[in-house]
Amino acid sequence: MPSKEQVLVANGQGFWGDSILGPIRLLREGPLDYLTLDYLAEVTLSIMQKLRSRDPSKGYATDFVRLVDRVLPELVEKNVKVVANAGGVNPMACVEALKEVVAKHGLRGVKIAVVEGDDILDRIDDLMAAGETFANMDTGEPLARVRDTITSANVYLGAFPIAEALADGAQIVLTGRGTDPGLVLGPLIHEFGWSADDYDRLAAGTIAGHIVECGAQCTGGNYTDWRDVPDLAMVGYPVIEARADGSFAITKHEGTGGMVSRDTVAHQLVYEMGDPSRYLTPDCIADFTSFRMREAGSNRVEIEDVAGSAPTDTYKVSMSYHDGWKAVGQLTISGPDALDKAKLAADVVWKRLAYDGFEYGPDERIVEFLGANVCHEGIALRDAGEPSEIVLRMGVKGPDRAKVDRFGSELVPLVTSGPPGVTGFAGGRPKATEIIGFWPALMRKDRIETKVTVFEA
Repeated sequence: MPSKEQVLVANGQGFWGDSILGPIRLLREGPLDYLTLDYLAEVTLSIMQKLRSRDPSKGYATDFVRLVDRVLPELVEKNVKVVANAGGVNPMACVEALKEVVAKHGLRGVKIAVVEGDDILDRIDDLMAAGETFANMDTGEPLARVRDTITSANVYLGAFPIAEALADGAQIVLTGRGTDPGLVLGPLIHEFGWSADDYDRLAAGTIAGHIVECGAQCTGGNYTDWRDVPDLAMVGYPVIEARADGSFAITKHEGTGGMVSRDTVAHQLVYEMGDPSRYLTPDCIADFTSFRMREAGSNRVEIEDVAGSAPTDTYKVSMSYHDGWKAVGQLTISGPDALDKAKLAADVVWKRLAYDGFEYGPDERIVEFLGANVCHEGIALRDAGEPSEIVLRMGVKGPDRAKVDRFGSELVPLVTSGPPGVTGFAGGRPKATEIIGFWPALMRKDRIETKVTVFEA
């Protein structure tokens, strides 16, 4: 039997770098049972892996520790449970940092759970020997092409280990890579006792999690009709009112900015959408065409009758690899004929580099004239008048770090040896930085074991 008729789950982070005010205000401005925090994009784990290689105590979302430091007494007092994928590639180090926060506030008995099993970087060769090909889902290429440059490899785990951690009494649940909707689905499985074959309800929880996974993007942020959104500065982050039968409402705390409407929710529903009738997750396949969605009062959208089906027998694997080097820089060029001067400046850079023996093919270089309709070329209308300023953005990429670095030394001299009007230079001389490539693949589920460990701080 469900422990509650209704559970309130809110998501306060859409990515690593989202506003810290989102979760703080969710906790303070209205009732809440669960606070979820999504820090991981596809490239984030590779960044964390690089940080960990430099310092064994790193590799997790440090923003999360700072957030807990600010709100821990309130979390404990209100008994709000937190589920976050902030563990990244080093969840145990994150636990140690959280223990220090608990001690700092003089609290005792705070249970922190860790879900492990997603990180397979050290197992790749063994898994390949066992038959896993890790073929690229987009191109079909074998992993052998980039095997020696793989920097991270993580499986998208499902929501049931999160439910297990909550059943073990955890107030804070830390995961590494898992599905974004799973952060919400895990608490609902725990609270309502949904089983692994309860596909309709699992699909409902998945869709609820998908709607809120980008935070304020479903409450008025990044919204087409942005002029209609009130008080975007104090936008309310989304709250799910979930029920045991799988129906739920999307809303926000009363008195907060932003808006929740059928349109704001629909905008987010189609985010990162492939086949809408087969949204694949480790826990189920959700049918985004099955349900009914209606506005049920001010800032409230109800969703019901979600249909789901059995999941596939594979996990998706997110891998990253070293894919060369890049350098990018920009100049602001102002005054009459700004666009023509910017085009000349770009030509000057390439000719000077060629004189010194450094040439870059069409697929190795980029030139953009920001202010001349580069962002929506061919779509957005451009004012008939000439722009009075242009930002010239240039960049190169390739496998040779020295060649990429050489580019950076010819952009700055345009200030005195280029056309007139070079009035702004940002970011210093461009230097070569690593390019991280993304390699999506599949692998059999039965080759992954998850582990849940609970610590008492």
